[in-house]
Amino acid sequence: MARNNEIPEVNAGSMADIAFLLLIFFLVTATIQTDMGLDRKLPPTDTTPPIHINERNIFRVSLNKNNELFVEDDRMQMQDLKDAAITFLDNGGTMVGNENHCNYCLGERSSSSSDNPNEAIIAFSSDREAAYGTYILVQNELTAAYNMLRNREAQRLFKSDFTEMEKAYFDSKTSAKTKSELKENINQIRSMFPMSLSEAQTNMNF
Repeated sequence: MARNNEIPEVNAGSMADIAFLLLIFFLVTATIQTDMGLDRKLPPTDTTPPIHINERNIFRVSLNKNNELFVEDDRMQMQDLKDAAITFLDNGGTMVGNENHCNYCLGERSSSSSDNPNEAIIAFSSDREAAYGTYILVQNELTAAYNMLRNREAQRLFKSDFTEMEKAYFDSKTSAKTKSELKENINQIRSMFPMSLSEAQTNMNF
């Protein structure tokens, strides 16, 4: 009886197709980690001459190495920070008749707090040993204060939230004409409550 001495071979012709299909599968199902960060405009490199700011127009927020939050040297809970920032920004302390009077501010108009949202600055300092997560929470609360005031004015003037206007403006499906209108409205709201959030050193000016 004749014996077959040929070594059987494995058919590898479809291996390339299988590898390609696996590559497509992982590309489609894989989750890509998006970058996380803060959207901030950096200050200009030329800082001279120094800007003189009245102390009542500065809202000092600090975070120590134990992740304890302080506002104007007083301990504050994180959940109270947004309301405190809104009270400061919306104060409108300048009297009626002054060119800096804020006619849309709804605050207490205290003479010991900010004169106008355009002059109000939030100065935030954080210890290097503070937790990054707590640092981000502070930033979120302060940003939320600005957004709440901007939403209020956007609703009053344009019957829409400021955040929704920004979302529509950056949507690629929005037409150029609509974007042009949105840009004008967004800039108007931003000029009413400009985000002046500084992490630079501020000197007291009495």
